[in-house]
Amino acid sequence: MLTIFIDNQPYTVEADGKSLLDVCLSLGFNLPYFCWHPALHSVGACRQCAVKLFKDEADTRGRIVMACMTPAKDGARISIDDAEAVAFRKNIIEWLMVNHPHDCPVCDEGGECHLQDMTVMTGHADRRARFPKRTHYNQYLGPFVTHEMNRCIQCYRCVRFYRDYAGGRDFDVFGWHDHVYFGRHAEGTLESPFSGNLVEVCPTGVFTDKTLAQHFTRKWDLQTAPSICVLCGLGCNTIPAERYGTLRRIHNRYHGQVNGYFLCDRGRYGYEFVNSERRVREPLLKAPTNTEQPSCGMALPKEELYARLAQVLGGGKTIGIGSPHASLESNFALQTLVGKERFFHGVSAGEFRLVHAMLHNLTHGPARSPALQEAAKADAIFILGEDLHHTAPLLALALRQAALQGPAESIAGGLRIDPFDELAVREVVQLARSPFFIATPLPTDLAAEATAIWRAAPDDIARLGFAVAHAIDATAPAVAELSAEMGELASRIAEALLAAKRPLLVAGYSLGSEAVIQAAAQVAWALCKVGRPAALSYTMPACNSLGLALLGGGEVGEALPLLHQGVAETLILLETDLYQQMGATQAEALLASAGHVIALDALRNETMARADITLPAATFAEADGTLVNSEGRAQRFFQVFAPEGDIQAGWRWLGELMPLAGKAKDNPWPVYDTLLSEMAQAIPAFAAVPAIAPPAGFRLVGQRVARESQRFSGRTATAANVDVHEAPPPADADTPLAFSMEGYQGFPPAPLIPRFWGPGWNSVQAVNKFQSEVGGSLRGGDPGRRLLEPATTKMVYTTRIPAAFAPQKMEWLLLPVSHLFGSEPLSLLTPGVAERAPAPYVGLNAADAQKLGAADGAIIAVQVGGQALQAPLRILSELPAGCAALPAGLPGMGSAGVLPAWGVLSCLEL
Repeated sequence: MLTIFIDNQPYTVEADGKSLLDVCLSLGFNLPYFCWHPALHSVGACRQCAVKLFKDEADTRGRIVMACMTPAKDGARISIDDAEAVAFRKNIIEWLMVNHPHDCPVCDEGGECHLQDMTVMTGHADRRARFPKRTHYNQYLGPFVTHEMNRCIQCYRCVRFYRDYAGGRDFDVFGWHDHVYFGRHAEGTLESPFSGNLVEVCPTGVFTDKTLAQHFTRKWDLQTAPSICVLCGLGCNTIPAERYGTLRRIHNRYHGQVNGYFLCDRGRYGYEFVNSERRVREPLLKAPTNTEQPSCGMALPKEELYARLAQVLGGGKTIGIGSPHASLESNFALQTLVGKERFFHGVSAGEFRLVHAMLHNLTHGPARSPALQEAAKADAIFILGEDLHHTAPLLALALRQAALQGPAESIAGGLRIDPFDELAVREVVQLARSPFFIATPLPTDLAAEATAIWRAAPDDIARLGFAVAHAIDATAPAVAELSAEMGELASRIAEALLAAKRPLLVAGYSLGSEAVIQAAAQVAWALCKVGRPAALSYTMPACNSLGLALLGGGEVGEALPLLHQGVAETLILLETDLYQQMGATQAEALLASAGHVIALDALRNETMARADITLPAATFAEADGTLVNSEGRAQRFFQVFAPEGDIQAGWRWLGELMPLAGKAKDNPWPVYDTLLSEMAQAIPAFAAVPAIAPPAGFRLVGQRVARESQRFSGRTATAANVDVHEAPPPADADTPLAFSMEGYQGFPPAPLIPRFWGPGWNSVQAVNKFQSEVGGSLRGGDPGRRLLEPATTKMVYTTRIPAAFAPQKMEWLLLPVSHLFGSEPLSLLTPGVAERAPAPYVGLNAADAQKLGAADGAIIAVQVGGQALQAPLRILSELPAGCAALPAGLPGMGSAGVLPAWGVLSCLEL
């Protein structure tokens, strides 16, 4: 603990290795800054955080120093309010603003601009410069980010994030002196999967959200609520924003253990499915085949709807198919309606097997599943099979920081470089990296950080993992017929992992290989056994895959016999498209066997077209619920706005079906807390879930937490041509949040924070005010609760080690290849994401393409799992022989649930 004097007042702080700026902000002082960022640290580029530093109590003269570049030391005496320091900061910001345009009223950043906040804070209100301003050419940077270079104040944050932190190489700083330019060497789409963070990193309006600009509204007129990203399994915290019933944007919601300050571009921009024209907004009845009604049905009045539902459900012969895309509450409600023995998971047999294998390893082994920010501190990493930039982007970003952190700690520490001095640390570290090993079939964006890379088929990747486990612990099963090359690499990896203090193993679902999943666990368990506690991180296919597995239920194929035997007649589908999950053949068989099909979903799809009755389900932005991420952390998302018409949460619809099915006299879950309490009592794994956020009756000084800012305006004026009377805001009986600006506007508990705002801090930099210390946890602790912890029982090594991969003469092992843009179907409904998605292709290496007599671009026909498809050939030089690659999830590329599988390829044309 250190004692620091600020304007003659003593403060006791934990400031080991921190700068004065960090300490001042953590203590709640308003000290302006531009170039400094909690995740990017200090470079001293803007000179805006000047303070007066004194030698001792007798020193009255002092000297001006930059707080971000000065370490906090015991007994340090500084002044923020010293007249000379105040004048210095005011002069600096005047220089920075010389070329900044007077365009605040039309700037997309207006209302949450850090530059606006800092000019007010420093007292700069008048411009003396009367000369022409410097102007720049603005570049096209793709569908997500708008470029307005004339607003730049040269803080260097953008290039430091994009290149130094995120590893992008198509964006840089050009020029010199006062003609510095930040952009690409030529116009074009930003290639980094984290490019959208420039919008929040930039303290001015140089980089703004292009998707928001298409339906722009002022930031103070956006209604917001705390939420969770539903577009991958990491559970990043987000702040969705709505206006007039339309979701307008997604911002990052800081979480000290999960996503920190950043989001990936799919999570930030893939939200527009909520506004899609494919939304189902009213109950639908399947249209007769001889009519011209849309394939998904015709509107069904509420009275007739309930009569038909009672008729269909009255016999009690129902089975339910849940979804990893739906909340815990909706899945539990369906399980309660149909019974545990008749509840099944709406995923392919392969995905069901993989997720349960990962869950078993996390609950029956000694290795802990780390949070993202814990993974960022690993000092030795071994990735088996995953291309993380496409399956778990924020985990890839965290591991890049882990690769840099080890050398920074060892080299910079020995040279007595302050850890916050980012430029000096990177200058010393150069290309040094922590031990980082990657085994994948294809190149990954993390290759630049890798110590060694192994390209192989899934079975050979698994064999490498098992060989590493045996090299660590001789009691682990040995790998038969191990090649000399693989044996040498296994020994090298084992040596690096054994030497590490915080080793991390990473695997996941993307290759569809249970052997790879088991191999990663075996390595982690071997390390734990020899006294080197290792972390084990798995990627999950969907936002609630782990939660659905914890809930329980059968594999969807087990539902078919129940329908054939007449045990069940009615099939209830919850937010799942069977055609997408398991392929047309299995989906047709299941749907054809059901006497009646009821679908609860938000978007029209192929499965819905076969449903007798469709009920419009709410999306994540229109409902409340809980998701469990790949770490095993249960997190709550809150309704951002009340949808129009008959749309409501899946669990609400299921509650209304309970009395119709004879399972209750009335709706057993009239409010959310009732359902949550029942779920926690019924499922021991979810006993802690009600405690992750305050209940609906929670109040702060007698008030709900306002979803709208104090400056909110104009919402009711849109209906003035109909009725001048102001309609009441929607009621919310399920949460402590209010659909109004009237409510608590201060600092609520972390799970309820709807936006980051504080007096004088209108930009996202206001997050500093909500943290226990800058860069630390939110006040009161970060949201969510871990549901998984390592087992204390004795582990058992698996002996099922696959044989070496052997290419077949005229067949290829077809592997699913994930793409950040394209493999997730909901985000594909966003035009910008669809623009970034790759065109369909079949990938082969050059030698295998030559066997087919095919050149790059030739049309390849594929026969696999009863499916036939065609796509152009793409030569992938590093793809192992005997393997072919198909992009997972792209329209026209079949069902991802079928892969991996052996298939036949043929060349149709050159």
